[in-house]
Formats: sequence, C-alpha cells, structure tokens
Amino acid sequence: MKAATPMRVLIVDDDALVAQALTTILSVEEDVDVVGLGGSGPEAVERYRELKPDILLMDIQMPGGDGLSAAERILAEDAGARIVFLTTFSDDEYIVRALRMGSRGYLIKQDVAQIVPALRSVMAGVCVLEGEVLERSATMGLSGRSDSGADQGRAPRSTAFAALTDREYEVVEAVAEGLDNAEVAARLFMSEGTVRNHISSVLAKLGLRNRTQVAVLYYRCAQTG
Repeated sequence: MKAATPMRVLIVDDDALVAQALTTILSVEEDVDVVGLGGSGPEAVERYRELKPDILLMDIQMPGGDGLSAAERILAEDAGARIVFLTTFSDDEYIVRALRMGSRGYLIKQDVAQIVPALRSVMAGVCVLEGEVLERSATMGLSGRSDSGADQGRAPRSTAFAALTDREYEVVEAVAEGLDNAEVAARLFMSEGTVRNHISSVLAKLGLRNRTQVAVLYYRCAQTG
C-alpha cells in the first residue's frame, strides 16, 4: 500500500553516475521521493535550504566541498536535520566526527540493499551505522532507540557502560571529546599512567580495541534518543 506521505530525500554525491544510480534505487520504493540532487558540500547546503528534505543522503569526500563540513553548517541552522552519510570510506575518524555533529547514519556504498531500510529506520528516529561499528554496538546490548532524554552530544550512563566505574566513565567522556592522554590527565587531575590504565580497563570491559571505538560507542548512545 502506498505511503500517505513518502519520505523526501535529497541526494548529494560528486559522482553523477552514483547519484543517478541511487535515484533509481530509491525511486522504485513507494515510500521514498527523491526531491533533488547535488554534487558538492556547498550545493548540499544550498539545496537543503531550498528543498527542506526529510533526509539528506550525502557522500563525504567531494572535490567541491566535503560532506562533513556541509553537514556541520546544515545542523547549525537546523538541529533536527536528518543527515545520513553514504560513503566508500569506513574510517573510524569519519564515523566519530559524523556522530559527534549529530548525523543520523553512516552507511557504506557497497551495501546498497541496506540503504532503503536504513532510511526508514532514520525516519523512525533510529541512528543507523554500518558494518563492524553496528555489530559491535549490538553486542553491547544497545537498541536502536534510547528512552533517555539526555541532551544531544552527551551520552547517558546507559547499559553499554554499566560495567565501568564512575572514574572510568569520566575518562570515556574525555576520550569522546578527542582529548589525548595528557589532556585527560590534566582535566581529571590524574597522572598519564593512570589514564592509560583506565583506558585499558575500559577497553577490556567493553570488548573494544581502541579509543576511537570507545568514542563511537559513546556517541551512538548519545544520538539514538
């Protein structure tokens, strides 16, 4: 049955063939309406202002202006903007920056079958992640939604971090802000050696491999409300 109000999607990708392929894939869905295309970060900002789409589906690396910078500008003007990144780059730093700014998803282009279900999830209020990050979040017992009313950008003390001490969680918050060990030590009034010990303990308790994954998990909790 045709949806009463299809989701309005703006696609921004510097590769015209990719943009057209995405348009074809999405347009066959009755609950999706592709309302426009763009090819650069600045064009994404301009077209978002013009079209006010329900979802902006955007590449990250574009010669005319990157998607992350464009997303920051859009979210500064419209904090409720639903931005989903679709990229070939599964770089942890990109993921962390995307989640920190308040994007609603991070998908990989190779898995095109997941795009439409992911967009539906975003419309339902779920933050969607791709591949290993999503799998890791699932093993942590995280659901697609959170009942917390915590402010965006600051994760509640969710069940994902239940095993941590209060001090360890303070270290997690500092790491998620991008602080290095020396900066964490200065903020929390502890030695760098103690910071390293806390981080090692956090990684062991959460089953993570590095501090970037800690930050990704933290911001997933913050953005799934």
